[in-house]
Amino acid sequence: MDLSTLSNHGTICSVARVTAGRRRSERSSARRTQATVLPPDGRKRVVIEAVTPEIDGGRFPARRVVGETVTVEAGVFGDGHDALAAALLFRHERSRQWTTVPMTALVNDRWRGEFPVTELGRYVYTVEAWVDHFGTWSRQLAKRLAAGQDVKVELEAGARMVEAASQRADGAARDAARLATLSKALREGKADVDENAIELVRRYAERDVTPYGRQLEVLVEPVKARYSTWYELFPRSVGKLRDVERLLPQIASMGFDVLYLPPIHPIGHSHRKGANNQPAKPGEPGSPWAIGSEEGGHKSVAPELGTLADFRRLVKAAAQQNVDVALDIAFQCSPDHPYTREHPEWFKHRPDGSIQYAENPPKKYEDIYPFDFETEHWRELWQELLSIFLFWAEQGVRVFRVDNPHTKPFPFWEWAIAELRRAYPEVILLSEAFTRPKVMYRLAKLGFSQSYTYFAWRNTAYELYQYFTELAQPPVREFFRPNLWPNTPDILTEYLQTGGRPAFQARLILAATLGANYGIYGPPYEALEARARESGSEEYLDSEKYQVRDWKPDEAMRELITIVNRIRRDNPALQTDRGLRFHFAENEQLLAYSKSTPDNANVVLTVVNVDPHHVQRGWVHLPLEELGIERDRPFQAHELISGARFLWAGERNYVEINPHSMPGQIFRFRRRVRSEHDFEYFL
Repeated sequence: MDLSTLSNHGTICSVARVTAGRRRSERSSARRTQATVLPPDGRKRVVIEAVTPEIDGGRFPARRVVGETVTVEAGVFGDGHDALAAALLFRHERSRQWTTVPMTALVNDRWRGEFPVTELGRYVYTVEAWVDHFGTWSRQLAKRLAAGQDVKVELEAGARMVEAASQRADGAARDAARLATLSKALREGKADVDENAIELVRRYAERDVTPYGRQLEVLVEPVKARYSTWYELFPRSVGKLRDVERLLPQIASMGFDVLYLPPIHPIGHSHRKGANNQPAKPGEPGSPWAIGSEEGGHKSVAPELGTLADFRRLVKAAAQQNVDVALDIAFQCSPDHPYTREHPEWFKHRPDGSIQYAENPPKKYEDIYPFDFETEHWRELWQELLSIFLFWAEQGVRVFRVDNPHTKPFPFWEWAIAELRRAYPEVILLSEAFTRPKVMYRLAKLGFSQSYTYFAWRNTAYELYQYFTELAQPPVREFFRPNLWPNTPDILTEYLQTGGRPAFQARLILAATLGANYGIYGPPYEALEARARESGSEEYLDSEKYQVRDWKPDEAMRELITIVNRIRRDNPALQTDRGLRFHFAENEQLLAYSKSTPDNANVVLTVVNVDPHHVQRGWVHLPLEELGIERDRPFQAHELISGARFLWAGERNYVEINPHSMPGQIFRFRRRVRSEHDFEYFL
């Protein structure tokens, strides 16, 4: 490199350094000019965080039923050592008046408050907190007195705070007088300030409140949203709707309070499905989910089942038995549905102009037309689909089972459910969405009361423990209510196919005790129907979806169903999904778990042998203190299926379960067994 080149190189480098320096200076200047904005009020020293329940930052409501209590917790803390106070505020959505509840400090800056929910609809709640200056004063005064210090100045400071509180209590003459008396006493050197006086001052003290900044919601539904027992049947296998009516006393006597009917609408003729999902032969009834024909659509009753008046009569008769009729809502059409002629714009069209049928390649469902939710006429489509819910609600239906909601847009469900609840706040909706967890949970957040689950495919003790631990923990338990089904018209699991009677018994006991909401596809379950259409299939052979069946119930199975449902009815612990605990069993084929009421007045332990073929035995470990049982005294374990009673002692107790006798045991604990020491003359 020659000198001229070197000189030029040096000049370039110098320019580059100057330019880079100028840029740094400009950036530094820009940073200096972009001053941080002062907060609206820098005197607020309290932090509120981690409020529970709070679903997705308050985007969705938590869930409760009428009569329950909402327990709210929050992290509340501030700088320094001043005492703090926090309050929970709540109101029903129809009220403008807030009710305030003091929150209690727990540990690690966690605070708790609670409020009852007594009406259907939404409640709004939030948290606020502030520095408790009088509480700080009283705490410091106590320390100074204990140290023998002069507290004359402190008493004057306290008197001034009490005096200010008295002036703010001018609307409550009695309280104002008490505060004035307290202020005078402090000035006279009387330092005895009891807790009642402190609370009175706090009531009227000046508060520089820090609000949480969000108003959260809880959706309150009927009790049946939390605790229900479902029985599904196909009306056409019984006869007509009036024949179903005659079964109501039997269904109710077995302990079911929801009768779920698959679609009862006219069935299409085009591409109708016959036995075992083959093309229909003349006279075969077709699938009830292929909705619509020249006889009507989603707002009609199939003539072979009866009339709309017959349906209304069934709903009323069921109510007299304390049974709700749940109707299946399936938003899809047969090619013969009136919608296909009146509103072809609601469906997708193929290049040849024909309407696109449902597909899951390589499978084709030519008897089903799905709606096109991307149509330009989506507003009209949404309104019509909502009108289907409203129509059946007008006929008396308050419980709906919704078919495949995960194949319809989330915004539609949020809008439709909100509109339905606006007209009928007592409705309950069950989501039949066997899909991915995030999708399943989103549907629950959007408003579905209950959801089908993966229960049918969780068969080992570890699988069940893992899955139900997830469902029982926050945040999932705050918005998702599982409804457990051992079988459905679409699902005959391998476990039921191969496990014989013990498998049916075990899955019934598991569903009924793990879940407060459970159901069975009744007639085939009672009949112990285990024949699959083919090896490796979960479809029933001669499925009732495509043909009429005449079921013969197994009386022993029916009796067990009745007993288990009675156990559920008699034990409040089994009527909620809260309070579920799993317990260690020294045998991986035994699943042990308990449910208890908050006060432990009702504690139920269930132990199930998940191996339907072999006897299993082992020791079950119980956390006695958590269950409210005295460690040093024996307690009675009453087995509720057989009626047998056992005297247990200590945390480790032995069970042996022969699946061929009964694959599960349900124990209710009597926590205290009397002895001679309880006799009044025993010395």
